[in-house]
Amino acid sequence: MANLDEQGRPDPRPAGDEAETLLGFLDFQRATLAWKCSGLDAAALRATLPPSPLTLGGLLKHMACVEDYWFSHFLHGNPQSTPWNELEWTEVFTSATQDDPDDLRKRWEAATARSRDLTTPALATGLHTVAKRKFRTGEAPNLRFILTHMIEEYARHNGHADLLRESIDGQTGS
Repeated sequence: MANLDEQGRPDPRPAGDEAETLLGFLDFQRATLAWKCSGLDAAALRATLPPSPLTLGGLLKHMACVEDYWFSHFLHGNPQSTPWNELEWTEVFTSATQDDPDDLRKRWEAATARSRDLTTPALATGLHTVAKRKFRTGEAPNLRFILTHMIEEYARHNGHADLLRESIDGQTGS
């Protein structure tokens, strides 16, 4: 059982192996986004901090898309699923203003659960497991790259979430 901090986020094991460390930090970042979006109604999830149109709901929807893109589509080679195959990247963010808050949270939670399930078989062969899809350069990233990228993606957007949440109700914390 992971130790949880005061916001309910799992602390990564300080002496884990490489896979445990990467997965630990990814789960910590995922839990940070969940914390920043917790307890908010539709109006709060749609609130912006001008001049940016970015919202916490948009971040949840974007990260659900990113989870599916990297773990299902890229790592395992599955076709992009609906609604991601119907939206441009920028539309993922902005279309969230039309979504029900519970649906946004459920979609993101389902995407993270699928990603965890898809990571398990890839980890069986190690972090060097190569993705089924390739970049335009012809190179395919390995699982280590994908996990590291996902940590970076969450950390970047959690910085946005910090500012948005503080502007909504003054709640701060790292």
